[in-house]
Amino acid sequence: MRKLLLGTTALAAAVTLSTNAALADVSIAGSYEFKYASRSSQNASLDGTTMSHGDTDMVITFSNKTDSGLDLSFRYDIGAVASDGAALTGDEQSLSISGGFGKIVLGTDDDASDSYGIDEMDLIAEEPTSSHTSASIGQNSGIGSSDAMKVAYHLPAMGGLTTGISFADSGAAGGSDKTAYGFKYGMDAAGASITLGYRATSTEAATKDTDESNMGLKIVSGDISMILSSGKFEAVDEDRDNSGASISYKMPNGMTIGAYTFKSEDDLDAGEEYTRSGAEVQYTIASGLTAVINVDDYDYKVDATTHEGTPVADSGTITQLTLKASF
Repeated sequence: MRKLLLGTTALAAAVTLSTNAALADVSIAGSYEFKYASRSSQNASLDGTTMSHGDTDMVITFSNKTDSGLDLSFRYDIGAVASDGAALTGDEQSLSISGGFGKIVLGTDDDASDSYGIDEMDLIAEEPTSSHTSASIGQNSGIGSSDAMKVAYHLPAMGGLTTGISFADSGAAGGSDKTAYGFKYGMDAAGASITLGYRATSTEAATKDTDESNMGLKIVSGDISMILSSGKFEAVDEDRDNSGASISYKMPNGMTIGAYTFKSEDDLDAGEEYTRSGAEVQYTIASGLTAVINVDDYDYKVDATTHEGTPVADSGTITQLTLKASF
């Protein structure tokens, strides 16, 4: 009798679990990128060819709707492999709760401001491998985003306006808490779609807080898109001004061509300046498979005697082929 009771209880629990699981929608998506780059550089250690992984991951999403009308979603993003081929563990895990009040996101996910920035590389499918790894200066007008544990809140859309804010707690000791916020406003004018975006972050530090900001304007008219953007970075011995622009055109044959330019200067390090410009061609080989070719020309100027670190001046060109697959 006891075995029968235990078996019946286990069966009821299994049925309940199965019923609850059936209420949730589960989706799995993956992507893989293979990159081959040829680089000509004044720095002998950077000159030559390389092969690497690009953005490669798998995302599992569970979603459900409560009896009260709330939309729940759990997102688990697994970075499958790093650029050096080493395996990665889950790098983003978050729960989102959405309703008439907006959306709350809890866990390790991007800064809230990441949803509102616009920079010149947004029209470029594959940014070439970092043009200068030792350069302590901006290489695009966007700003960084961390996957630290945080709470984020996004207000419901109000006309063409969307906005959000997040806070990341660095722990009991504190000292590097991060606040991030941003907004976007979209409108139609003269047959074109116009979007203005702004985002900013502030990370606490013992000597001087690290503050970043980005503002961009995107105009889409038919198959032509254009972006103008600027950014600011302030930290200990850093005061960088960034500006960029890009344009892209979707051709009737399925190809997309794009071009961009960028410049960064550090007012606190005399003579430090970084410029880059490039062009790109995207071609859809088949559904879910795309080839991208980039040519990126860069020039980094720096006077080591006026810089707090030991960066090396360099100029060169990177030609890169990327094969992208999505599943």
